[in-house]
Amino acid sequence: MSRFWSPLVKQLTPYVAGEQARLPDLVKLNTNENPYGPAPEVLAAIAHANADDLRLYPDPAASALRRVIAAHHGVQADQVFVGNGSDEVLAHAFHALFQHGLPVLMPDVSYSFYPVYCRLYGIPHEQVPLKADFCLDVQDYARPAGQVGGVVLANPNAPTGIALPLADIEALLCLHPDRVVLVDEAYVDFGGESAVSLIARHPNLLVVQTLSKSRGLAGLRVGYALGSVELIEGLARVKDSFNSYPLDRLAQAGAVASFGADAYFRQTCARVMQSRERLSAGLRELGFQVLPSAANFVFATHPGQDAGELAQRLRAQAILVRHFKLPRIDPFLRISVGTDAECGRLLGALNTITRSS
Repeated sequence: MSRFWSPLVKQLTPYVAGEQARLPDLVKLNTNENPYGPAPEVLAAIAHANADDLRLYPDPAASALRRVIAAHHGVQADQVFVGNGSDEVLAHAFHALFQHGLPVLMPDVSYSFYPVYCRLYGIPHEQVPLKADFCLDVQDYARPAGQVGGVVLANPNAPTGIALPLADIEALLCLHPDRVVLVDEAYVDFGGESAVSLIARHPNLLVVQTLSKSRGLAGLRVGYALGSVELIEGLARVKDSFNSYPLDRLAQAGAVASFGADAYFRQTCARVMQSRERLSAGLRELGFQVLPSAANFVFATHPGQDAGELAQRLRAQAILVRHFKLPRIDPFLRISVGTDAECGRLLGALNTITRSS
């Protein structure tokens, strides 16, 4: 530790991102990227962006992008907030909407950035255990009025991939009508049911999505939130107190173009979902237990294999998967859905490893 660090920095335990290795002939199935990349229209929009304009600041409100997002989801532009990846959007939401001095409720097995945000902003939180099958029981979130600072959950959940029905989301909203319920829908386009349709009748709902997964733009860093005008205004107040220009001109141009490439978007999502089912079936044939997934990854465990050791043996063959050495999920691997060829190479390697053990 440095003597120059603040007391806050000294006690932080930062989020650890998935490995970004540079291995030859790499099969990278550890960070849930889309194996098919962005639509051609996106690449063309970025390539044709006026280079001379880069000397000028981008539109701080990202007005054109907010309009196309609003049209895509059937809301108004002033119900849309955009940021530098959904992680920044989530960070602003925690800062703007959860600092009530009361615990924010979240699943005990979920996106591990949520408790990091709480520690960063001094927000108390309570991790509510999922059931033994890793499903969420809405009644576990019932608390007396005035004892909850908000609720945050990923749907479909990460790293399990399990989706919560829309009726359960609405039940959560009704349990805590005076607190924000944040639904992180990073993976919703791969088989989940979006809660955006609930925004009109639940002003406490904030839905966060990203272009990193289903639109193949993890490298462009664009995320957004949808909600009531008052929630979006709260996010904008924090953003404009931190960084008025989170999205550069190229990111805005590419993101706008991605919403005009609907056929490509739907086609690649369908391909990922088909590959996911084939991958799940292949893993089960090898003796793995695979949780039902509505995301672009699967969560699997083998009763006769140590997950951490499996991940290391796969890495030795230039195949990356994600292992979380955490309570309850230490026996599992989170495996991103790659191309069919990449999934085939993974299954072949696992077949050799499990048969030789």
